[in-house]
Amino acid sequence: MAKSLVIVESPAKAKTIEKFLGPGYKVMASYGHVRALPSKQGSVDVANDFEPRYQVLAESRKHITALKKEARSADELILATDPDREGEAIAWHLLQALGIDPAKGQPTVRRVTFHEITKDAIREAMAHPGSISAPLVDAQQARSILDYLVGFNLSPFLWKKIRYGLSAGRVQSVALRLICEREKEIEAFESREYWSIHAQLSGQADKPFKARLFALDGQKLDKLAIESEAMAGELVAELERQSYRVARLETKQKKRNPAPPFTTSTLQQEASRKLGFSSRKTMQLSQKLYEGIDIGEGAVGLITYMRTDSVVLSKLALDEARELISERFGAEYALNKPRTFRNKAKNAQEAHEAIRPTSLFRTPEQVKKYLSADQFKLYRLIWMRTVASQMAAAVLDATTVDIEASERFTLRATGQVVRFPGFMQLYTEGTDEPEEEESGLLPPLAEGEALKLHQLLPEQHFTQPPPRFTEASLVKTLEENGIGRPSTYASIIQTLVNRKYVRLEKRTFFPEDTGRVVSDLLSNHFSRYVDYDFTARMEEKLDAISRGEQPWREVLREFWEPFIRLLEQKEQEVSKADVTTEKTGRDCPECGKELVIRLGRRGRFLACSGFPDCRYTEALKNGQAEEPEEPVYSDQTCDKCGARMLIKQGRYGKYLACSAYPDCRNIQPLVKP
Repeated sequence: MAKSLVIVESPAKAKTIEKFLGPGYKVMASYGHVRALPSKQGSVDVANDFEPRYQVLAESRKHITALKKEARSADELILATDPDREGEAIAWHLLQALGIDPAKGQPTVRRVTFHEITKDAIREAMAHPGSISAPLVDAQQARSILDYLVGFNLSPFLWKKIRYGLSAGRVQSVALRLICEREKEIEAFESREYWSIHAQLSGQADKPFKARLFALDGQKLDKLAIESEAMAGELVAELERQSYRVARLETKQKKRNPAPPFTTSTLQQEASRKLGFSSRKTMQLSQKLYEGIDIGEGAVGLITYMRTDSVVLSKLALDEARELISERFGAEYALNKPRTFRNKAKNAQEAHEAIRPTSLFRTPEQVKKYLSADQFKLYRLIWMRTVASQMAAAVLDATTVDIEASERFTLRATGQVVRFPGFMQLYTEGTDEPEEEESGLLPPLAEGEALKLHQLLPEQHFTQPPPRFTEASLVKTLEENGIGRPSTYASIIQTLVNRKYVRLEKRTFFPEDTGRVVSDLLSNHFSRYVDYDFTARMEEKLDAISRGEQPWREVLREFWEPFIRLLEQKEQEVSKADVTTEKTGRDCPECGKELVIRLGRRGRFLACSGFPDCRYTEALKNGQAEEPEEPVYSDQTCDKCGARMLIKQGRYGKYLACSAYPDCRNIQPLVKP
């Protein structure tokens, strides 16, 4: 009997697929990547047109041995790795590692792809095999070589100029720059005071409501217009003397549409916002849901492939959604025509389907007992988002009331009523931004109606700096700028944390001292290579390679030649002292030389620039050097040059030092009266 060997990446995926195939199939796992560029000199032969020198991974050797043994007796080799560039590259590397040439036809080599692990999807894929896509392999190979060229050459530069063991990465360093630049914005931010004024009013219905001071002398008030308590007090005093009436009342009907079904990036963002999951955890859980869970009828993939930029749903999913929505919520919640979406992200690749349940009829409640608590939370999130995307829009009545208090003041009240909840009955999207106060229901009012003032409420506020990045907002920013691929964001974030370049505190990113020094060095001396647009353009070139529109070696040549020239130049120009020390303008209390901020293994600290002659050190206060204190003069003069003597504070107490330093270095003990 003919024998077919099917190779996938993971044993879980192998187990699920094997039960869908007949007895003539043997399904085995490669256990992920099998070959890679080793982190050593010569892994890419630049002189030989960037020829890569791959090695079988140590942990893959025993798996390759087992696969070779099975392949010898197989009539057909079916490569069923993931349906993306990485999966295509794994399939190609498997052929190289197994020593199989598809052109020889023994065994026959076929490539199959599927976006969900269900019986129908697997059988459909097997019925329509293809071959390995050379452009996709080339794109992934170009990415690997680029990452090697940057990391292997730039990391040693960091070792020489900062400290051994540091690393730089093509996309990692750009993500670090985002976090560090946001921290600088926060540190440079100067908060401004401002005030708002609300009035509590009522009309004939005698139901109090709030309106805020909106315009003054016909001009809309800027957020910061009321600058002080005194100004707010003057306005309140004037408002107390006014009479109030409804000048304009307008009600508009608004429609609110649901968010599209999940892509890799939006799933990571929403799981972070709503479930508190890290990007890494989200990808690990979704991998398990995709590869298969035993739900009493054997293992079955519960969601479609989780590495995708697409917001498209298949006809089958759309038909299921319409039927399920009609049954669960009523016909008025279902759409007559399916809703379609477009991905707004830069460099989005929409070859696949969105992330969705493989069957919407497999509700979260039905599968809950087979899933872990976290698997269930993520599956429910994906299920709700998918169903909601095909539900009717929510309909809201938004009312705006403008209130006049003499010709000088205009106040405004807003209210919102949900007339038809639509998709909001099931799901609403999370947000990174603090939402404005939800406007509620207003009492019945009419234009020209006189109003009674109950109370005026002035409130103090302060402008806030931009927020630090969360995992959700960092992933969103990376995707919006076309930096890297969403499937790599989890590993990028993990690398930054593992390297101690950043730390996560209360789910927000803080740059560590080492991370800031590394980011500043790269931004100051390799600005082009940590530039957001440059990194995004590189992604566009990799996409062009995957479409067969640009040769991969040409892209590497364009990158390498200016990069290595700049690196060689900076090797000569940049000194370690320039990078790791920062002037403070403060004098050393022991020898009078300037104190500088240095970078140590445990972070930044103050040290004397006279090291090693003077070994004075001091901890930084809240990570910052204190401002230089005003000099304190004594009533004594220097017995060497005649200048006035200063009172200084040293490690062992106060002493006198000549104010003419560094021309005169005279110091004397301070004699207490």
